[in-house]
Amino acid sequence: MGLYSRVAYKLFSGYVGSLAEYFPDLKSDLKRSRAKISVEEFISQAVLTAFIVFLVELPIFSFIFGLVFKSFLFAFFTAFTVSIFLSILFFYIYVNYPKITIKDKEKKIDRSLPFSVLYLSTIASTKLPLAKTLKIFSKFGSKEIVEEVNSINTDVEMFGLDVNTALGRAIDRSPSKSLREVFYGILSVVRAGGDLTAFLKEKSKSMMAEHRRRLYEFAHSLTIYLEIYLVAIILGAIFVTILTAIISGISGAATGILPLQFMLIFVLIPTVSILFIYLVKSATPGGE
Repeated sequence: MGLYSRVAYKLFSGYVGSLAEYFPDLKSDLKRSRAKISVEEFISQAVLTAFIVFLVELPIFSFIFGLVFKSFLFAFFTAFTVSIFLSILFFYIYVNYPKITIKDKEKKIDRSLPFSVLYLSTIASTKLPLAKTLKIFSKFGSKEIVEEVNSINTDVEMFGLDVNTALGRAIDRSPSKSLREVFYGILSVVRAGGDLTAFLKEKSKSMMAEHRRRLYEFAHSLTIYLEIYLVAIILGAIFVTILTAIISGISGAATGILPLQFMLIFVLIPTVSILFIYLVKSATPGGE
């Protein structure tokens, strides 16, 4: 526990118990986000951070509203109300931050999961014990999935758990629903004495088919996005540039039109283009 966590826990540990009841999923969220902190410590940090935000906001907003309203009491009351609201909002965002981390990890895992399951089925076809199969897989798989598999290897090798129990623990803390389904399927097959290789091959086929479907849908959507981008942004900017040039020539007000054209060509179009590239990259099933 760091200094900030210790100070927060010492100040607010007596009050966070009642707050924790309003966030029943926080414990599992912290586990799945790999945050090495208890619920009480995390909520204490959130309360202390929100309180610091309130102390910083209150004088700033009081000064700003004092200049606007010319009344100290009304400005202070308004600043106090706004600061309270923003601090509560910040506390809510802070407490839900593990969910954001989980979503990000889930996306990364799901992008590479079809290929990882295919690779795992190849290793499993050697008929090695499951623990050895997972050990070999952890050396060559994708980073996010290897992190989850290494937790199983750690439970088996360092804590002496059997592989079935380690898989059950991995199911509880995995951030990806799809990966949990794969782990649960492996656990069910192993307990039933079934053919693990056949299960993984069928699972990889279904996941690859789903991946190809998402790629097809993305390609279709990308065509629409490109048409909108070209028509609304590129052609629209060209049309506005030509139109403003004609209007400035007719009215003789070229000086006022030039800054608008400059902002349009050198600021708006590059900014929108960068945002478009970022959105396309983030929506790509392959992640690139």
